[in-house]
Amino acid sequence: MTRKHSKNSKGKLVIISGPSGAGKSSVVKELLKKPDTVLSVSATTRPQREGESDSVHYHFISHEEFERLVEKDWFAEHFEVYSNYYGTPRRPLEEAIAGGMTYLLDVDVQGAQRMKEEYPDAISIFILPFDIETLEERLRGRQTDDESVIKERLDSAKMEIERHGEFDHRVVNDDLERVVKEIELILEDHRG
Repeated sequence: MTRKHSKNSKGKLVIISGPSGAGKSSVVKELLKKPDTVLSVSATTRPQREGESDSVHYHFISHEEFERLVEKDWFAEHFEVYSNYYGTPRRPLEEAIAGGMTYLLDVDVQGAQRMKEEYPDAISIFILPFDIETLEERLRGRQTDDESVIKERLDSAKMEIERHGEFDHRVVNDDLERVVKEIELILEDHRG
């Protein structure tokens, strides 16, 4: 079921997207320092990594539970990525926007497209890596994926980067402080 949300609410939905390794998490972490800004906690079926906490980094659930929640229209968007499901719970998003909050959503390009269809007033921002070499270096530096997954992520990154024109704004992540300031200016321009 698709519902288009274009309410004149006080809050706003900000979609942050870009390829894996582009630095989205670092950017989001800085943006969360602003008052009245909250981060969506996605649900996933992927295994919990060392240092991650359930309901803080993700809601870690089984494939069966995820599929049951899809049937109940619990997600605003959901996709399968790298053989695991990821989805954005609908209720906390809508409550935050209705409450005047800035709701940050860190999703892949597919998720961003789906959210923009359902929430056309959302502000979509694509984080571009400085270059592919820097992106590869970041992915390898994580030391969380084997070589086949890194290759898959790099191939996906190249395809995602080609879609950057579908976003309202594009920001090159060459310096974290500069990127955050640029995004803050973008959000200021969208104040009602």
